[in-house]
Amino acid sequence: MKFNTNMNWKAIVSFSFVAASFLSFGQEGENLVPNGSFESKEKSPKRLGSIANATDWSSPTGVRADYFTPSKVQDIGSPDNIYGSEDAKDGSNYIGLTAFSYGNKVPRSYAMTKLEAPLKKGLKYCVKFNVSLSEASKYASNNIAARFTNKAYSTEAKVPMITKEMDELLMHFDNDLTIQSARYNWSEICGVYTATGGEKFITLGNFMSDEDTKYERMKKDPTSKAKIIVAAYYYIDDVSVTMIDEENGEKCDCAVEEAGDTFSAMIYQRQFNINEDMSDEDKIEEHEIFFAFGRNTLSSEGKVSLDFIAETLKANPEMRLEVQGHNNDEEDVVGAEKEKYASMDSKRVAAVMQYLVDKGIPAGNMLSSQKGSTEPHQAEEGVTDEEMLQAMSRRVTFKIR
Repeated sequence: MKFNTNMNWKAIVSFSFVAASFLSFGQEGENLVPNGSFESKEKSPKRLGSIANATDWSSPTGVRADYFTPSKVQDIGSPDNIYGSEDAKDGSNYIGLTAFSYGNKVPRSYAMTKLEAPLKKGLKYCVKFNVSLSEASKYASNNIAARFTNKAYSTEAKVPMITKEMDELLMHFDNDLTIQSARYNWSEICGVYTATGGEKFITLGNFMSDEDTKYERMKKDPTSKAKIIVAAYYYIDDVSVTMIDEENGEKCDCAVEEAGDTFSAMIYQRQFNINEDMSDEDKIEEHEIFFAFGRNTLSSEGKVSLDFIAETLKANPEMRLEVQGHNNDEEDVVGAEKEKYASMDSKRVAAVMQYLVDKGIPAGNMLSSQKGSTEPHQAEEGVTDEEMLQAMSRRVTFKIR
């Protein structure tokens, strides 16, 4: 069964991958997407397929998207759930949907909401949302897009929303869209949309056929307990649509990587073995902070560890903390040619120490140590994937002196 092609779609916008922090610009200076971080809910979800519990959101097909929030129901929890583990990009809630499954073995799902105000003809809008591939995904795909329409559509059919007759209205920022394969981290989807006028709804998902979708098989993460599904399943958070006035210098702040800079966005995570029998010194030294390639940005998991370390240091003011920075050997090679990737161990130490200073730890109570790639992380049992092994070594460790 094909999706109804007489729906008069206004336009579809697909975006290239960029990973960066951003500024928001908007119509009257506001985000036009209601509840874009999914923090407001009508009621707590109790099962998968409960996107309608997120205020102002729904699914337009018979396959409902999922809503994840801190919950006693394991399947729909945040950060841990049936498809893996991910901290919210903003707040504590996010949604999830299936973007691709070979032969549609796992039907696609979509997320839709009504904008706070209709888009104005000829004006440009900065459109952003963040995605993270779940650990349960056997595949990763491209074509994760935002589609704008002037009407809300719905069908109980469990079919992809593909309308080939409307191809002349498709608008791509890149004809070769990036496969979104980053786990353990949020990747920003970003682009500029020029309104045709009157668009009132935004829908997220994959609107292209299997033949027009690029995909790749993913290796199973041996540290994840999530059951593999034959699909590309993505968490989604922090959705925004804001008007920009390019004539007055406003821009859609999509950071574009330099040509050839296609390095791993993976941020490794692990469980820290901490118990009440351990000393405060041992508890601090058990923690590690992990980073993406060439980055010193702290993840939400890293901030949780640093908050714990800060509180422990405050309770033990006599302690002196050595902050040890590490990079992997790939960063050594790239950093020799590109300055922005050089000395990542020092940059990571600086980011961690500044965070702790901001939390009230005197700079004089800390000392920095740069280890470079001389102390790669010991591989955990069963981990052989090279990308994950490299991600383990991009870290900051701690010693009490």
